[in-house]
Formats: sequence, structure tokens, C-alpha cells
Amino acid sequence: MSMRQRPLSISLRRLLFGGTALLLLGGPLLAFGADAPPQDAGEQQPANDPAKGVTQLGKITVTAQSRSQEMQEVPIPLQIVTARQVDMLAATDLSKMSLFVPGLVVGGDQPTQPSYQLRGISTDDFGIGTESAVGVYIDGVYSARSGAALLAFNDIQRIEVLKGPQGTLFGRNAAAGAISIITNEPSDHFEGRVRARVGNYGRQYLDGLVNVPLNDDMALRFSSYSNRSDGWIKDAASGQRYGGDHDFGTRTVWRWNLSDNTRVLLSWDLENLKQLPKPAIGLIPLSNDPQQRPPYPPDPASYLNPLHAPLYNDAVGAVEKRKFDGATLSVDHSFAWGSLISTTAWRRFDTENRGDYDGTNHIVSYLDTANLEHNASWYQEFKFSGSNDLTDWVAGASYYDERARQTSQTNVFTDSIDTLAGNVMGVGHPLTDISNGLAAMGLPYTLLGDPWHEAISNTGRFKAYAAFGDVIWHLNDRLNLTTGIRYTRDQKAFSWYNMPRRADEFDATIAGLAQAGVIDMLPPEAQYALAAFGGNIIFTDAIGIPVQFDDSWSDFSPRAVLDYKFTPDVMGYVSVTKGYKAGGYNSVQVGSRFEPEKVWNYEAGLKTVFPEQHLLLNGSVYHYKYSNRQSLTLDPNTAGSGVPRYLVNSTDQEARGAELELQWQPLTDLQLGFTGAYIDATYSKAVAASGVDLSGQPTGEPKFSFAASLGYTWHAVAGGDLAFNLNHAFRGESRCNRDSQLQGTCQISPNFSTGSSQQRTDARLDWSSANDHWGVAVYANNVFDKRYVTGVSNISASVFGTPYASITPPRMVGVELRAKF
Repeated sequence: MSMRQRPLSISLRRLLFGGTALLLLGGPLLAFGADAPPQDAGEQQPANDPAKGVTQLGKITVTAQSRSQEMQEVPIPLQIVTARQVDMLAATDLSKMSLFVPGLVVGGDQPTQPSYQLRGISTDDFGIGTESAVGVYIDGVYSARSGAALLAFNDIQRIEVLKGPQGTLFGRNAAAGAISIITNEPSDHFEGRVRARVGNYGRQYLDGLVNVPLNDDMALRFSSYSNRSDGWIKDAASGQRYGGDHDFGTRTVWRWNLSDNTRVLLSWDLENLKQLPKPAIGLIPLSNDPQQRPPYPPDPASYLNPLHAPLYNDAVGAVEKRKFDGATLSVDHSFAWGSLISTTAWRRFDTENRGDYDGTNHIVSYLDTANLEHNASWYQEFKFSGSNDLTDWVAGASYYDERARQTSQTNVFTDSIDTLAGNVMGVGHPLTDISNGLAAMGLPYTLLGDPWHEAISNTGRFKAYAAFGDVIWHLNDRLNLTTGIRYTRDQKAFSWYNMPRRADEFDATIAGLAQAGVIDMLPPEAQYALAAFGGNIIFTDAIGIPVQFDDSWSDFSPRAVLDYKFTPDVMGYVSVTKGYKAGGYNSVQVGSRFEPEKVWNYEAGLKTVFPEQHLLLNGSVYHYKYSNRQSLTLDPNTAGSGVPRYLVNSTDQEARGAELELQWQPLTDLQLGFTGAYIDATYSKAVAASGVDLSGQPTGEPKFSFAASLGYTWHAVAGGDLAFNLNHAFRGESRCNRDSQLQGTCQISPNFSTGSSQQRTDARLDWSSANDHWGVAVYANNVFDKRYVTGVSNISASVFGTPYASITPPRMVGVELRAKF
């Protein structure tokens, strides 16, 4: 920190006023009655007066600009989620609480294939061919693949949600923003903790940690968790419960102070997840006859309400599982002129996700898909930093190397192939007719009931090189100019191999019929139909022919920020930033390639603290232009020769928005918070995969979202403190366009709402002993049991007439017990 900054920082640290020992944070929630999170190594926390209590507004150290700064000094719109906030909501991963961070949407109903969206910008899962536009970083290490981007919380210190492009500071694939997760480091004091939660739907959660100083220079920290539940929706036929959890993980961190100037951190993370996949709730009313074919085409007027419809999922071998291992070595050395941090990271994971894609248990409409992925990556970064009276600078270079394999499977039965023949090809049901004819002739053959498997295999080798620099120029005591730039070079090699379809039992039957001379006896149209089923009917491109492309892209991502301190407590800033996302491929579209995505963001904001009024008030306005954004959309034009597919569609978008954050403590033990977001996101140039022109139409992102919080603490209750916390979140209704119904994101049927506004209220009553060694809490998530249809999938509707829906979970309640030692 420079001499110009030091008096300002000291004055900010003195903005103290009476209240309980708690920290008001820069997010939509408040860490009411919570201890401040651990400080970064080497930082000294301001002295507290236990008798009077201390409340600090925005006094949390963040690393959003790759340097340690107090949150209110950072000219970037960001929200902080602390470990205390996570605990208040009993959240096990970020998807369980993202509704309370306006502008952020994390879809976690498939933890091995999550989706991230920030300020209306997202990337659908294309497989290993692309990355998300929202960068996820764990202790500074990029989580490239969505398969390992949503891990369970395990001994975290805080989460920094940075909104807007972060290409200069965080690198490629942070075009929409970045989520930086910081975990706790080993400390010099012995520490132990254990916590257990039990709740409805068989919830059993247990976590614990122990921190052991090994000597004056070393410490070891070990944490683990186990998260299990039975599931909140039961299959009406099998009795199996879906929506449950079965997850286990550990984290081990070793710290060695090699010298007064050198610190070494070595960590190892392990996770093992194995559970049923997400439920697919069918919308078509059907009888118990597995041979009943759904009406075709489906009539939305007859759709069942998925919030009350029975679940029938029959995917053979249904499972979602992941095994993850990761190691990180960090070496931090201080010089007289600054510091060097070397970060070396290795990640490896294997995932499998196989689930129902027709929402029925009828073999004549059976469809399941599976995604199997293997991934291994290395990351190396060297980062230098320093400061003087004129500048505060960061510079560095990084290298990333990743190897990935993926297999995308589609599994059906010959019965559903026969349904496809009648619905799509218009040739009736030849396999049924032939089988019936053979039975009438007394021949022991049938062409039904045989499994049919098609798959595309992909391999990817990805490398990325980067060099970056970022300088804060202290123009005077109040005015700073930040300039930064990052150069990125991406190199990608990607391949497809569309395997010939596998239907061993069906082929054996055809061979037997041919050998017996039966096929020659069949009518010509029957012979033609059997010949048509001799090859692939789902993945029909380049069958049996390996296809590979090698591509490279380069990018310069600059940023410029001007911030001015009107008073010690009021800062204003304006910024221009660029984001970049590397080009890529669609794993199931042989030969597909798309160029990089780029976004320019223009922003202005204020960060203020009013200590006399016990008030923090931050706000910003922005405008961005996003070019060549890639999204995965259902293309009905691919249904003519088989099952329709989700194909990559390129669009240009723009948005104008505003965000507001308020933290207020009107009374000593009463805390209030509010965070709101407004966005008007539209297509500036777009033609949907269905051929519809979407230019000038909304992208679907709701205009309004907000989160509000209230907390109150009673003291000297049974020898401890009793804290009540109430949090409410709102996300507006989707803004529909001409393609929304096909994509299942807006109103589909008169019998239920799709894309409607969502609300959620969480409550917690928490007692902790005076020394905080013991605690007990009761909590409820989604107190008022609000349920919503999050989307309808039409991938099987145009083939089998079987659309299905996804819905939000019901109310969750539980009891928590914890102990510290």
C-alpha cells in the first residue's frame, strides 16, 4: 500500500459505531451476529471492544483485483458471500443460494453439468467443446469444465462474485464475470469443529475440521463433509426417490513458513458423488400399458401440470456420479520491492450422467441420454506485485494444459425406433407389423424389445498462454487511474468419432431371418424399412469417420478505470472493460466450429458509507455489447431423419442495467439489507435455429430481481445469543421472444406457468453459547413452499410426443447442532 493510500485506509478503519460484533458485507445477505471471517495472512484485524461491540461497513478484505484491498476501495461491482452467509441458508453449494445474489443464476439440478449465468449472459453445456462465459476460480485456479465447476462447499472463507467482464484480471472465459472462491488456510492455533444437520426428505449432513499447528513454522488443516438425502420426488412405478444427494469430500491443506519471507501452501481436494440424475416429469397423461404410444403431435391443452403430475422415469442404469481430485501448490515470497506468488495446480475428474429424456415408463417412447467425461489439467501461474507512492501494480504470466475425453450416448429400444418411424418418417410401425406377422406365422422371432445405442466420442487437447499487467496510478490523494491488459493465446485440437450404431440383438434377429429366407418373403416396403434401420438414425453425420480440427486464437483484453474519492466515505468510478471467451466446438455436431466471443462493458458506479446513519449504499449502471455469443438451442429441423438436436446458434446481444446495494443498521441489534438488479437485455442481431428472426427482441432475461434480508439478535438468552435471520429473494418473469415456446422457457400450456416470476423466503433461528463453543439452530428454506416450473424440454416432443418439465424443490426444514473445540 502506498503512502498516499495509508491515511485514507486508517480513516476508514476508524468508522466504528456501537453494536454487536458483526460484519455488514457487500452482498444481498448480512452476516448477522457472525464473527468476522479470517483475514488474509499477514494482515492485522482492527481492535474490537467486546463491551461496546463493533460494526464495520464494507470492512472485508477481497482479492478481486489480484491484490488485497478493502471491498469499498475496489472500483468493480461485486458481491461477497461469506461462510456465515452460506451457513445461514444451510447451502451445500452455490446453486442452493444463487437466487439471493441478483443477476447470478446457477443451475445445479445436475451438479456434473451445471449452468452459470451472470447479467443475462450464460453458456449452455456443449460438452468438452467449450467453456462457460462465467469463470469459476477456486483459490485462483480456473475450473475449466462445467463437470467440476460446481463442487460442494468445504471450509470456504468467502465467495467473491465479480459482475461484468473480468478478462484482464482473470483471463479468458470470464466474459460475463467471475466467481472467485477462497478457502481457509491453516492457522497457528489449534481449532476443531463438528456440525450435523438432519431434516425432512431424509437429510443427513455432517461436516467437521481440525487445524493443528505442527511446530512454529508448520500447520495442517483437514476438513470433510458428507451430504445425503433420500430425494423429494418419488417415481410412481419403481418407488425410487429422485432429487436426493449422496456426496462426500475432503480437503487437506499444509502450510510451511519456509522463512520470514517465504510461505508454502499445499492442498489436496477430493470429492466422490453418486446419486440418481435429475427427475424428468412427463406432461402427457398415459395409461399403465407400456405399449401405449403417446398422441402425436402432442397437444399443449392436454398437458399435465408438472407440479402435481406423477413421475415416471425408467432410464436403464440411471446415475449421476463424479470423482474429483485436485492438488494446488502455492509459493509466496516477499522481496524488498514486492512479492512473487507461484501457483501450480493439477485437476482430474471423471463423470457420468445418464438420465430419462422422455418422462414416461413406456418402452415405445423410451429415450435416455448419457454423458461420460474424463478430464485432466495442469495450471501454472507466476504473479508479481508491488507498490510505491505512484503505483500499485500486478504483472504475471500463466500456462494452462488440458486433456479431455467425452462420450455422448443416446439409448432407445427398437420399440421407440418403431414409434419414430411412424411419427417422423410416416411409414407406420413396420417393426410391430413385421413382428406380428412373424408371430402369426408361428415363427419365433420378434424385432421389438431390443436395445439400440448410438454415441459420439470426442477428444480435446487445449492449451492457453497468457501474460498480463494491471497498474493503479495514484494521480493524487483522491484520484486513481487503473490500466490493465492481458494477452491470451488459445490452442485447441478437437475430434469427433460418430460410432456406427450398436443393436446386437436386433442385428442377430435380422441375420436369422435372412438365413431362414424370411426377409425375401416380406413385402418390398417391409424390406425397405428393415434396410433403413441398418444404420444410424440419431447421429447421422460422418458415421465411422474420424473428424478433427486444430484451431488457435489470440486476444488482447484491456481495461481502464478512473475512480475518485469525493470524501473518505464516498467513491465514484467509471470503467471500460473487455471480456473474451475462446472459440470452440459442439460435441454432438460433427465438424462444428465457432469463433471467440467478445464483450465490451461500460460502467459507472458509486460506493458510499454513511457512518453517522449506519448505512452503506452502493450502486452502478452499465451497458454492454456482446458479439458472437454461442448458445445451445433446440433445432426442430433436425427431426426429419431422427431425434432433433440442440445445435449451437450464434447471436449478438446488448444490455443496459443498474444495480443497487443497501446495508443499514437502524438499531444496535437490528440489521437490514437490500440488493436489487435491473437489466434490459435484447438481441441486436439474431436468427434462431428454427429460422425465426429475433433481432430487437428480449433474450429472456427478467428485467428485475432483488434480495432483502433482516436480522435481529437477543442477548443473554439461556446464557448465549439468539439470532433470527429472514432472507427473501425475487426474480422476475422471463421476457419471451418468438423462439421461447420451442425452447420451453415461456408459456407452453394453459395448465401451468412457465417462466413465471420466482420468490423464495428462508428463515433461521440460531442460538450460540457465550463462548461460541456450542450452538443449535432450526431453519427452513423456501418457507412458503413456493414451487415453479423452470422449463420444458421439447427434445422428444417432436419425435415421440413426450415433452417433460423440470421443477423447483419443495420446502426444506432441518435442525443443526454444532460444537467447537
